[in-house]
Amino acid sequence: MKNIPYKIHLSEDEMPKKWHNVRSRMKELPPPIIHPGTGKPCTADDLSPIFCKDLVEQELNVTDEYIDIPEEISDFYKMYRPSPLIRAYSLEKKLQTPAKLYYKFEGTNTSGSHKLNSAAAQVYYAKKQGITSLTTETGAGQWGTALSMACAFFDIDLTVYMVKVSSEQKPYRKGVIETYGAKVVPSPSETTDVGRKILQDAPGTGGSLGCAISEAIETAVKTQNCRYVLGSVLNHVVLHQSIIGMETKIALEKYGIEPDIMIGCAGGGSNLGGFISPFMADKLDGKNNIRFIAAEPVSCPSLTRGRYALDFGDTGKTTPLLMMYTLGNGFIPSPNHAGGLRFHGMSPIISKLYHDGHLEAVALEQKSVFEAAIEFARCEGTLPAPESAHAVRVALDEAVKCKETGEEKTIVFGLSGTGYFDVAAYMAYNAGNLTDYIPTDEDLAKGFATLPQ
Repeated sequence: MKNIPYKIHLSEDEMPKKWHNVRSRMKELPPPIIHPGTGKPCTADDLSPIFCKDLVEQELNVTDEYIDIPEEISDFYKMYRPSPLIRAYSLEKKLQTPAKLYYKFEGTNTSGSHKLNSAAAQVYYAKKQGITSLTTETGAGQWGTALSMACAFFDIDLTVYMVKVSSEQKPYRKGVIETYGAKVVPSPSETTDVGRKILQDAPGTGGSLGCAISEAIETAVKTQNCRYVLGSVLNHVVLHQSIIGMETKIALEKYGIEPDIMIGCAGGGSNLGGFISPFMADKLDGKNNIRFIAAEPVSCPSLTRGRYALDFGDTGKTTPLLMMYTLGNGFIPSPNHAGGLRFHGMSPIISKLYHDGHLEAVALEQKSVFEAAIEFARCEGTLPAPESAHAVRVALDEAVKCKETGEEKTIVFGLSGTGYFDVAAYMAYNAGNLTDYIPTDEDLAKGFATLPQ
């Protein structure tokens, strides 16, 4: 094997020119999106009033393994991509593990996360279609920040419904979104019919992504020449995020590195789905035996404690029905610092892979997550986002297991974003003010009661 540098950089010429569509290689596809009115699979005509035409085509495409990245999006990517694949030599030394640790770092842009990969694509297609304004939701604010950057670049108006508790915990994210010209509305709000109903039913609620999605969709449908865009969960978002996995695969193959374990944090599933996409496709064909691990918070454990069922993607029950692991569209997680990992459901792609046993999942308490984040920061010099730190926690745990067994495994994990907008959470941890809330069975039962019958 070649000597492995601290950072494996790709040149612009080595950047992927296509996205990877893992569904084309799945032996059994995830069930189709269902129209709640007809009970039949959604058609392009059903989805077009909400999403841009090109995105609808990508959402429904199950046959093409590779989809060309338009030149305009590739040019945008070149402002911050390729992102580095980094060997965590310092962390390995600190842990005294025989494991080899690598992380794909997606925090090299102003938004601080992987979210810009899909934001640029979705806004480009909106501009191409002649759309003049967009709406969206955001949890921790990473998606809202990324989308505001893309909208500023392509000159499109944007309204962001930000989960209320996150807008209060992360004022700097809100400030950056507004700096790029977008309007931020804490959700649930009094600006929409569904927001007013949620507030009436649950006064004082801190909100959820499900609430914010409902408000963003209502506004998009009622606004002329406007569309809704989503930062995770849906198939086309996983497709755009496959740029992460494609770059990672090229970088690893460049040095003859074969992963034994790949780990990503999972909230809605796009980051994890994109990161593992080309590797999972090979596993499904029997070309590798990689362990894939999804790391989620105990406060919103859609994979580890959810049900595999048809459910709405939002609290207001306005979206099509998705077959996914879900806690129920009415589930609202505790107002912790798990960042954007507070969606009640999970990507249909990730859900199907998990359901069929191709993917593992682990739920983590936030104090142990921040402990790992700080250990990583002190060794590697980068402060992880709370979301990304879930993957860090699992990577550290697996590396310690290797120390105990003496196995020299290669562990690759996604560092999906930086935590510099999350300093308040680190301050709370350092002051001993973070608590771990694990939903009771009764809490989960309330969410499951909202599943469509």
